[in-house]
Amino acid sequence: MPAIPHADRTFAAFLFDMDGTLIDSIASANRAWSRWALRHGLDPAPLLATMHGVRAVETIRRWAPPGTDVEAEVAQLTRDEIDDVAGTVAIPGAPAFVADLPAARWAVVTSAPRALAHVRLMAAGLTPPPVMITADDVSQGKPAPDPFLLAARQLEVAPRDCLVWEDAPAGITAGEAAGAAVAVITATHHQPLETRHPLVPNYEPLKATVAADGRLRVTARN
Repeated sequence: MPAIPHADRTFAAFLFDMDGTLIDSIASANRAWSRWALRHGLDPAPLLATMHGVRAVETIRRWAPPGTDVEAEVAQLTRDEIDDVAGTVAIPGAPAFVADLPAARWAVVTSAPRALAHVRLMAAGLTPPPVMITADDVSQGKPAPDPFLLAARQLEVAPRDCLVWEDAPAGITAGEAAGAAVAVITATHHQPLETRHPLVPNYEPLKATVAADGRLRVTARN
């Protein structure tokens, strides 16, 4: 059994990235981004290597040819991604793990737009929580800490009292910058990730427990 991440601590709230952390949407995202790259005469491979974990607007600004209407491209890409969620599934154990959490004690913090996040979560069989921070809610996305700081504020907890669940370097950096503890889900990784944070493949061996005072702890699932 893998080590239980941060088993020696309790937290006020858990903050989850979405893609690669709660759900696996890589196949559908790669299809949409590959189509986008080919429309613009770009090789999809290097773009796909850099687009995970950050807002689409940053990726398009980085890769689009000069003169591209970035906002229009973001809107079209979002529509394409909403229309193609085939193969989107929950990370193993994620539905049971979040089902144990009180609604006021967790949030989804994603670089996806809100409409896309909602569609992907539903496609994976996960009900969106009351607090969901998306690309639409911040002017600076990951790796800036702003999305996690906003989630903590909406949950009315201190960022340093949160456990951030992530899978991508940009999100890990954002969690660190927010002052939160970090755990890394490796379910969708094809290569080892160098990080000082605890790594777990998925949530199947884990259980979220709630203490009498309402604080959260990660324990082993029996």
